[in-house]
Order: sequence, then structure tokens, then C-alpha cells
Amino acid sequence: MSDTNIFRPGDGAVQLDAEAIQRRVAELGAEIARDHQHGDLHLVCVLNGAFVFMADLVRAIDLPLTVDFLSVSSYGSRTESSGEVRLVKDLEQSLKGRHVVIVEDIIDTGLTMQYLINYMQGRKPASVKVATLLSKPSRRLVDVPIDYVGFTIDDAFVYGYGLDVDHRLRNLPFVTSQKG
Repeated sequence: MSDTNIFRPGDGAVQLDAEAIQRRVAELGAEIARDHQHGDLHLVCVLNGAFVFMADLVRAIDLPLTVDFLSVSSYGSRTESSGEVRLVKDLEQSLKGRHVVIVEDIIDTGLTMQYLINYMQGRKPASVKVATLLSKPSRRLVDVPIDYVGFTIDDAFVYGYGLDVDHRLRNLPFVTSQKG
């Protein structure tokens, strides 16, 4: 076991090690490439949490593609969603006629993703699909379509691999949970 997969005792238990994440991201990249052979593929990264996943995912998609970034807020510095979604940074490119894949770090209540899907559809893309590293169906308040799921997890506060604890620990190469 490499040192990158060892989480220090007392801080939590590793849920998804670096190798498992990289294997799954490669599989998701192949699925997205297979599904978008004949289209203008455009990935939209939801900042800040999805940037690590997005970086690995775009390298795993063997097709020409473009990327853009937006930022929304529903958490602030809290560990649970407020339920209110606010656009913080908008897209820079047009979505009209393009095949859009929204890349998210985690979907729990579904409220943010519902907002994003509606927002993207208003910009007249050819299609909108959703890719998420983590899905927490036990927390879902609204049903949202998720086309590409990395891992389904139980209800726990997780961090690492882009997900943070008060803006820290995004740089961990694995995903772990906070002890309750």
C-alpha cells in the first residue's frame, strides 16, 4: 500500500483510496467518450469541489472537448446545504447546440443539481447530462437524473479529492469521512 492511501489515525477512515478513484474515473471517461462520439462535447465543472475530479476526468476522455467553470453556493462554511442555491461565477462560453456534461463532486439533496440542470437547459444546449464523483441518495430531497456516478455512498460528511472541510483538505488523493 502506498503512503498516499494511508490516512493518519484519529482523523477518519479512508472510504475510497486513490487507486479506486483513478480506476473509476477512467471508466467514467470511457463511458462519456462512448456516449458522445458524434457531438460537440462540453464539460462544465462546478467549482470548487469538482476541480480535481474534472482534471482527471478530462484526461480520461479520448475525444476533443471544451471545458468551462461555474461556481454556486449552497453550503457556505457549513457542512449541510442551506437549500438556497446562489450563482457565484457564471459560464464564459455559450452552450447553444452543445452536448453538456455537468461535472460535480457530490450530489446529496439534489437541490443544487436541479438548479444547475434548469440553468443549463435555459441556455439551449443539444443535451445536458450529469457526472458526479459521489452520490448520496439517502439525502435526496428532489429526484435529479445522474448519468455518470463514480460511487454511491452512505450519509456521511466526506472530504478529500477536491471536497473540503472549511476550504481545507481538498488536496488529499483519497476520500474519507469525518468521525461523528
